[in-house]
Formats: sequence, C-alpha cells, structure tokens
Amino acid sequence: MGSEEMPMLGKRWVITGIGRPVYRSFPYTERRKNRVRRICRDLYGRCVRVFVCSRFYVQDVGVRFYTYLSTLHYVMEACAENQVPLVVMDRPNPNAFYVDGPVLEMKYRSFVGMHPVPVVYGMTIGEYARMINGEGWLKDKKKCDLTVIPCQGWNRSMTVDLPRKPSPNLPDKVSVMLYPSVCFFEGTVVSEGRGTYTPFQVFGHPELKGMPYTFVPESIPGMSKNPKCLGLKCYGMDLRNKYDEVREGQRLRVDWLLLAYRNYTGKTPFFTSFFEKLAGTDRLRKDIEAGKSEQQIRAAWRFPLEEFQKIREKYLIYK
Repeated sequence: MGSEEMPMLGKRWVITGIGRPVYRSFPYTERRKNRVRRICRDLYGRCVRVFVCSRFYVQDVGVRFYTYLSTLHYVMEACAENQVPLVVMDRPNPNAFYVDGPVLEMKYRSFVGMHPVPVVYGMTIGEYARMINGEGWLKDKKKCDLTVIPCQGWNRSMTVDLPRKPSPNLPDKVSVMLYPSVCFFEGTVVSEGRGTYTPFQVFGHPELKGMPYTFVPESIPGMSKNPKCLGLKCYGMDLRNKYDEVREGQRLRVDWLLLAYRNYTGKTPFFTSFFEKLAGTDRLRKDIEAGKSEQQIRAAWRFPLEEFQKIREKYLIYK
C-alpha cells in the first residue's frame, strides 16, 4: 500500500491535503471545471506564503470518467501557476491490470474526460500525474513541480480490495471492477443500478421486459436521491457474479451494452447526449446503432490503443 511517510523535505515544507473536499464541492455541470480551478487558486492565493508543498492523496479506480483525474489536473495546474510543489501519495489502482476502450477525442473533452486516454488506462494516480506533466497537458504546457511517493510491495497484477469505498456508489470491490463497463449506461436511459444497494452491479429498464433480473430504484440518502427509473420495475441483469469474468477477461464488457440496446423497446431514444462524453467519441454510439458486432467495434480502438500504450510506457513506475 502507499507509504504514509514523507521524504526528507526539510523544515520549511508544510504539507496540506486537498483533493476529495475540493472534488465533492461541485455537482456535474459544465461550469464545474472553472469553479474547481478558481477554488484551487483561492486556496493557493491564501496559502502560498505559508504552505510550500501540497499533498494529493485520493483513491482513484483507474477509469477515465472517474473524475478524480480531472481534480488532479486542476490541482497540478494551480500548483504550476503558483510555483507550489505537489506531492502525490500514490495508491494501488484496482483496475491497473488491463488497458481497454476507446481513446478520448479532444473535441469531446469535459470534466468526465480531459485527456486522450482510453476508458481503462492501467496506471496509478501517481503514474498518471507523471503523464500529465510529461505530455504537456496542463494549461500553456506548464510543468508542475511533481514528486510521486510510490506504493511499496505492490504490482499491477495484484488483486486489490480497497479498505474503504472510494465513493458512496462504489461500495465494494465488485462495483469497482464492473464500473468501467456498467458506467456506460449513465449515458443511456437504462438504469446503472443507482437507487439500489448494488450500484454498477446491475442494470435494467422498464422496457427491457424478458430479461432475467428485476429491481426497483429508490431514493437512498447519501447514495442516490433521484435515480433513473425511480419507483419503476426494471428488467435487466444481475452482474454481481461477473467479477472473476472481468478480472480474467481483462477487457470492457461491451456485450452488456449491446445486449441492452438490442432488447430495448421504449420510445425514448436509448442514448442521451452524455454518452459521447463518457465514450470520448461518437464512434461507439454510431457503431452500436449501425448493428456492428463487438469484434467490429473493438477494431476501431486497436490503433489508438497501441499508440496510447507507447505513451503510457514512459511513465510507469510498477511492473
């Protein structure tokens, strides 16, 4: 696990933690990125005369649309603008054992995807910070004075069961493992399981009749106040027994998305405008609507994934 001890930085260094409190202050809106940046600037505007170093210590889950990456980006940007060194206390990534999915096209850049990386990128938060710096992804290609404190005794092939849930709707290792695949449903009319105690472990919709599993989303304080399909009986699939399949298969389960699309009989369009932001491209939606097979869909990812792997290799810390 990640070391809790800081290196010998000298008496003039004072560590302050930011990350989750800043992230959790903002809802999903287009203005959020500017508000996060402004908060970071306000923090450092007040603190730069006192604090010489900031610490970033949050538990990522290794998925592009899990927005701690965007928080990291704006923290690094604020540090670079104010000449404040940043120490990233690295943590294991439970999804570091594979790389898969469409690579984000920059015209679909948003807070749920800021960089040209695949959905699952197979890097820890520390490795990813090195990549942000090295590839010049910060504003005006500025560099952050970055130090990564690596994990000890960990490698990316290890199975990781996090000691604490990284967020309310990722309550256990099963939800974390299935999240990269099931989260695509957030860009559709289909429920991704919010409003149940097994979010991202089930999916369903009232117009998927005939599918084997049923559930009724409800308002759950602290998890999901107004979930999709609230109070409606949803038909779909229970994926809680798919942990080992995903672990061994080392790939996104696009087949679940294809299955839901092909069985959906509702009048409301299956996809929402949010889907392109999650996918990072419009190609995935168009391929599904065109009736292409999973093999044909994956073929479109092959070359961009190979190019990303070459970039990724430069910043890896662990085997």
